[in-house]
Amino acid sequence: MSERIDFYHAAPAGMKALGGVYSYLSQTDLSNALLELVFLRVSQINGCAYCIDMHTKALHKAGLAWEKIVLVQVWPETETLFSEKEKAALAWAETLTLIAERGAPDPAFASLSAHFSPKEIVDLNIAIGLMNAYNRMAISLRKLPDSLLHA
Repeated sequence: MSERIDFYHAAPAGMKALGGVYSYLSQTDLSNALLELVFLRVSQINGCAYCIDMHTKALHKAGLAWEKIVLVQVWPETETLFSEKEKAALAWAETLTLIAERGAPDPAFASLSAHFSPKEIVDLNIAIGLMNAYNRMAISLRKLPDSLLHA
């Protein structure tokens, strides 16, 4: 499989705009580790190898335990490995990523609201939307994971 289009080269201004959203998120009250967990989970749902590779490495570099990184995909089965706040964020990431199938039910929002302020919820929505956009770019245009390019 080869890359269809290098989206950074083809539309640098558009990709810079997405990067600006990412920069905004790095300045919010949401921790980098929480954002990376959400980015990884969204990418797993969407099947984006490029982003899974990137966010797994970022979490590892940030010092997150390997067991936690590996078990993000099955977080509901891990009991105490993830905090209640992380679980609420991961559940919301799944809800928004699969919104066409599930909607955004009140119980999921209530769980989220117990752990996040209104601004944090909006910021989390922005993060989830951003990662879904990046996933769609990478999957549709066949962006290869760095691990494959440097193997």
